[in-house]
Amino acid sequence: MLNFTYDAAATLLPAGVPKYQLSNNGNAEVSPRLLSVDPWSLFDKTWTAVLGYRPHNFEFIQGKTPMSTIKETAVVIALYYVVIFGGRELMRSRPAFKLNTLFLIHNFYLTAISGGLLVLFAQQLIPGIWNHGLFDGICGGTGWTQKMEVLYYMNYLTKYLELIDTVFLVLKKKPLTFLHTYHHGATALLCYTQLVGKTPVSWVPITLNLAVHVVMYWYYFQAARGVKVWWKQYITMFQITQFVLDLGFIYFATYTYFAAQYMPSLPHVGRCGEPTAEVAAATGCGIITSYLFLFVMFYLSTYKKPSIKKAVRRASQGDVPSIKETGEITADLIRNTKDTIADSLPSGEAMNNGKKSS
Repeated sequence: MLNFTYDAAATLLPAGVPKYQLSNNGNAEVSPRLLSVDPWSLFDKTWTAVLGYRPHNFEFIQGKTPMSTIKETAVVIALYYVVIFGGRELMRSRPAFKLNTLFLIHNFYLTAISGGLLVLFAQQLIPGIWNHGLFDGICGGTGWTQKMEVLYYMNYLTKYLELIDTVFLVLKKKPLTFLHTYHHGATALLCYTQLVGKTPVSWVPITLNLAVHVVMYWYYFQAARGVKVWWKQYITMFQITQFVLDLGFIYFATYTYFAAQYMPSLPHVGRCGEPTAEVAAATGCGIITSYLFLFVMFYLSTYKKPSIKKAVRRASQGDVPSIKETGEITADLIRNTKDTIADSLPSGEAMNNGKKSS
C-alpha cells in the first residue's frame, strides 16, 4: 500500500526527479531529491493542469467563485438533508448495499487530501509565525495571504466531498445520528462563513481538523479492509482536544477584536481581524462550542461506565424533557461523572478532595 501511494504521488513530480535510488546494500530507497521537493510547487502544477491557470491568480469573490454565495451553500446543505433522510426512508424496505470498494476509495482519497492540505498549510504558516509571531498568525497578515486563501477555499470544497460519508451510511442502512448529520452540514456552513469573513484565525481549527481527518479516515479505510484497529477511542479524544484548542484561539481572537473595535478601555493586546469577520466570529464560536458539547456527550455515552452512559442517553434520546426532568438528568450526569473522576484518583487524594469539598 505504501509503495502504491508513493508511486501515485510521484507521478506529479517534474521530469528528471528520480523516485528511487539504490542504497549501499542494493535495496531501493526514497531519493533524497524527492524529499526536497517543494509541496507548493507540486500543488501549483496540479492546479494549473486541472484548471488551466496558476493558483496565484485565484481570488475568492462572492457571486463569481463557485459555491461562494450563501444561497448556493444553503441549497447544497438543504439538498444534503433531503437526500439522506429521504434516502433513509427509501432504504427501509430494501436490502443494504455492500459498497466496500467504493468506501475504501472514498476514505483513502479523503485521507490523502487531508494530509496534502495539512502539509501545504504547514508550509505557509510555519515561516510566517516564526518570523512575525503567533499573534500575527491568528490576527494579522500571516493568517490570511493569497496562498492561504487558496488553501481555505480548497478545504471548504472538501466539506462537500465529506457529505458523501452520510450517503454511504444511508445505502448501507447504518443509523443516522444527530451528531453526524448536524456536524457535516454545519461544518460546510462554518467554512463558508470564515471564507467570506476572511478570519485569520481560521487556520487553527482547519489544520487541527485536517490532522484529525488524516487519522479518522485512515481508520475507516483500515476498518473497511478488515484490519482491527485498537485506537478508535483515541480518535474521539483527539476530536475533543481539537475543539478545546479551537475555542481557546477563537474566543481569544473574538474577544480581542470586539474589545479593540467597540470597547478599547477593556484589556486587550491589539486589533484582531477586520469588520468583515464579525458574523464569522459569532458563527464560529457558536458552532464549535456546540461541537465540543456534542462530542463530549458522545464520548461519555460510548466509552464510559454504564451509569454515565445511561444518563447521557437519557439526555440525548426520546422526547424533549420537561424542566424538572432536565434537572434530574443533569444532576444524574454530574453525579456519575464526579464518581468516575473520584474512582480514577488514588484513595488518599480522593479523600482529601472530599474533605475540601465538604
